[in-house]
Amino acid sequence: MKIRKCQSCKIDKNRDELIKITKTKEGLLFINPDSNITGRSMYICKNPECINLVIKKKKVAKALKCNNFEIIEKIENELLKLI
Repeated sequence: MKIRKCQSCKIDKNRDELIKITKTKEGLLFINPDSNITGRSMYICKNPECINLVIKKKKVAKALKCNNFEIIEKIENELLKLI
């Protein structure tokens, strides 16, 4: 069992209980639930409050060190669909 921390609520949880977002070496971002893509990653709880807070505070861009607005907006829209 691998434990990771939600970027929103900062609670440690089993990795399987979290949404993983990964930035590859090429700069592409993926919502990566099956963990088959390697790179810099962040984790978010699957509850709507955590997803909304991560989007509101622009934590995806900060945690993954990505300043491509179009890619971040696409990922944020995909997260909203998960709510």
